[in-house]
Amino acid sequence: MVASIGEVISIICMAFALGMDAFSVGLGIGMQAIRLKRIFLIGLVVGIFHMIMPFIGLLLGSILSNKIEGIAILAAGLLLCAIGSQMIFQTFWQKDTQILAPVGFGLIMFAFSVSLDSFSIGISLGLSGAATVFAISMFGLFSTVLTWFALLIGRRTHHLLGTYSELIGGTILFGFGLHVLF
Repeated sequence: MVASIGEVISIICMAFALGMDAFSVGLGIGMQAIRLKRIFLIGLVVGIFHMIMPFIGLLLGSILSNKIEGIAILAAGLLLCAIGSQMIFQTFWQKDTQILAPVGFGLIMFAFSVSLDSFSIGISLGLSGAATVFAISMFGLFSTVLTWFALLIGRRTHHLLGTYSELIGGTILFGFGLHVLF
């Protein structure tokens, strides 16, 4: 499937928005004493999860698209709006949870938790018939790079930027949901 310029721009913006979730959490983790080799590994694992989760979602969305084509666009738009809203509201709730150490099981849980929203995006992209390989590649690339930046910046900054980045990411996803709906 050949993607239009508008679809390419939309996927890149969505990839950026999804990566902002990993960025915001990565800032907090980056404030821990983490070596550069560990930062590199964390970014790669997050990127891989941001490729696996939407791929599973895309497969499920494609299957659903063939069965319920009339409802597919509505479901995709509502799903994007819901995820964006959830990210926006999360910025205003206090987060008093302990951050897992980014090694072993803690790293897997970190990567899984920040990639859950990309699973849902994968479903909506599968419902809308978006360019699969390009979307998955961009999700992995952006989440990897943004995680690396966050971990490096997190060593020198406060949590305030993390809150704003999640708010920006949620707003972008919500906006794309509205764009799909209208």
